[in-house]
Amino acid sequence: MEISPLGDSALLIRIAENFDDAPEDALNKVLGAKRSLEAAKISGVIEIAPAYTTAAIFYDPVRAIDAGAPAEDVVGWFERRIREALSNEDVGRTDRSEKTQIEIPVCYENEFAFDLEDVARRARLDPKEVVDLHCGAEYRVHCVGFTGGFPFLGGLPRKIATPRRDVPRKEIPAGSVAIGGKQTGIYPIKSPGGWNVIGRTPLKLFDPRKTPPTLLCAGDRVRLRQITREEFERSTS
Repeated sequence: MEISPLGDSALLIRIAENFDDAPEDALNKVLGAKRSLEAAKISGVIEIAPAYTTAAIFYDPVRAIDAGAPAEDVVGWFERRIREALSNEDVGRTDRSEKTQIEIPVCYENEFAFDLEDVARRARLDPKEVVDLHCGAEYRVHCVGFTGGFPFLGGLPRKIATPRRDVPRKEIPAGSVAIGGKQTGIYPIKSPGGWNVIGRTPLKLFDPRKTPPTLLCAGDRVRLRQITREEFERSTS
């Protein structure tokens, strides 16, 4: 396990060595470590953010000093407590059944699917086959980032994996469902983006007025359900 500074008030903990070879195992290790760190209730910790093979701990140094951390070695104080929290042999073991499975309705009509034809052409499939494969998979949220609530979903069928666009779009509509390499994702808000857009969901994935503000979190299991244009309209009315 490697711990290194991430700016002046955060630490990056490398928990897994490789993501591509065993993404499910890497995710479980990261989630297990996050759970152990949360249980340790280390003074001064503000947030623990999981990623593919790492977890970032954001902290308030003043609160840590108030809790007994030496002002000249706040980082060392946090590192010792992190290593203690992660020394348990059960770290990295997490039960998939405890995570929520969420169904996301997606409309794949042409007006929402800017790049569906391109994805189908690359995969040498009919667009309907792309949609069937995309909806038929079970996904897991590996991390959330880029914009508030953007889920990076692993589990995309290899047949429809598609490289990111050479030229990103300046504006992608909120709710757009897209493919980027071996992953699929959903744009929660209107933003620039370089992924291949193949549909749109009427669900709101990010709402800063709610707690938590994001619909999905790392570890959640996701299924996609195809809906018609009429169902999409009813969901947004």
